Amino acid sequence: MNYGSLPELAYPKLMNCASVLLDAAVAAGMSDRTVFHHSHGNWSYRRLLETANRIAHVLVDDLGLRPGNRVLLRGPNHPMLAACWLATVKTGGIVVCVNPLLRARELSDVISQSKVNFALSDARVIEECEKALAAEVRRVPVMRFNLREIDSLESRMKTKPGEYKNHESSAVDPVIIAFTSGTTGKCKGTVHTHRDILAACDTFGRYVLEPEAADIFCGSPPLAFTYGLGGLLLFPLRFGASVLLLEQGTPMHLLHGIQHHRASVCFTAPTGYRAMLKHLSEFDISSLRKCVSAGEHLPLGTYEAWLKATGIKIIDGIGSTEMLHMFISSSGEEIRPGATGRVVPGYEARIVDGHGKEVPTGQIGRLAVRGPTGCRYLNNPAEQKKYVRDGWNLTGDSFRVDGDGYYWYQARTDDMIVSSGYNISAVEVENALLDHPKVSECAVVGAPDAERGHIVKAFVVLAEGVEGTEALVKEMQDFMKAEIAPYKYPRAIEFVPSLPRTANGKLRRFMLRQPEAGES
Repeated sequence: MNYGSLPELAYPKLMNCASVLLDAAVAAGMSDRTVFHHSHGNWSYRRLLETANRIAHVLVDDLGLRPGNRVLLRGPNHPMLAACWLATVKTGGIVVCVNPLLRARELSDVISQSKVNFALSDARVIEECEKALAAEVRRVPVMRFNLREIDSLESRMKTKPGEYKNHESSAVDPVIIAFTSGTTGKCKGTVHTHRDILAACDTFGRYVLEPEAADIFCGSPPLAFTYGLGGLLLFPLRFGASVLLLEQGTPMHLLHGIQHHRASVCFTAPTGYRAMLKHLSEFDISSLRKCVSAGEHLPLGTYEAWLKATGIKIIDGIGSTEMLHMFISSSGEEIRPGATGRVVPGYEARIVDGHGKEVPTGQIGRLAVRGPTGCRYLNNPAEQKKYVRDGWNLTGDSFRVDGDGYYWYQARTDDMIVSSGYNISAVEVENALLDHPKVSECAVVGAPDAERGHIVKAFVVLAEGVEGTEALVKEMQDFMKAEIAPYKYPRAIEFVPSLPRTANGKLRRFMLRQPEAGES
């Protein structure tokens, strides 16, 4: 692949992206500048560098990490989680960062697929992590942080030096494995390299977002999501800015944070902006100058309401875990309301039919993308062949493109439910719900919702002799919250006598998406 379209993408063959993102900033004289704003105090670039270096020494000297080993990271957005991320990269290790809301059954799948060697977890969310690791045949050492006890990560760090010689990696060496749920219900690991990390910064970050060193970033997505990783760690570091790390990214926490810390760049989902609109009069958010939306389609009504209330044009965009970050987006005067945007510099896109042939302008088809980042599924050649064809990444989204090169979102092409910016596999929810003793059969779909875009809705065939009641609905919802991440639980459950199927038994899921499904 020729990346010569942008001079910034001409990276050296040997590099460590942590050296570029952090060590270079300190070497350039930014030691005393704030990098993290946090409820328990600010961190300077120097403090971040020294902390990451000490953690790197613990990983290598005490735990025996070698380049290429996989390190599971778990915790809410916190300076120590970010330091652990950078420390792992410095050693030549591979980061496997997971959402702190995941339960043991979900973590077990991630751990087994990625063959995790070590785990670093925030002490406050370690219980589910320990459950998952206990079920592993291999022993995986786990160390807790944000804890002032003997043998915590902090206690080990005290004896380590604040300097560390970063591992000199190849630009194409893996640096993260990011997991995304698919339509099969089994999460898929996507592998990204040192070069990919910088390319995300030097394409969307540099040419669309155009941040300034004085910017204070903030947002709701966890660092475990590539949307959050870019917006709340990579972009601020790459451009010498700072970031407000909120452990709870609810709309109200976000508004409080923007007002108190005078944040200027915000990353959240359309549902986040819709929710904040209701409370804008209670806060001073005049410090904001740029707002970014992703995770689901940005409705035109949300865009217009936010523009009217704040004077800010939301930067919409589409990215994917497979592609690492955004590849279609526009900002400023280039924004066309209602459209996702144009192709981000460095990428190419086209609309194709089911055979991969480009369709005429204005015709709806599948979105295909290629560029400096791309899909590399971990040990999954079957899914790799589906997602990447002839060098083009097929994202699973239906779009049309107009004569000016603007891309207009139509729908998902698979059974993924996008709710409040979260990608939720219908099959994964079904598999968990089937473990409830009173469920005989079930099917899960996305139901339209004004606040969340879509909600997870389950159609349930009850076991013989069981009566469907409101109390049973709550019982099943509570059961699901304990089995899988709470944001995946079905907010609507409808009891039905049977599920619509074809003659050979295949579920006719499209019938359940119709408003009258429960009555037919």
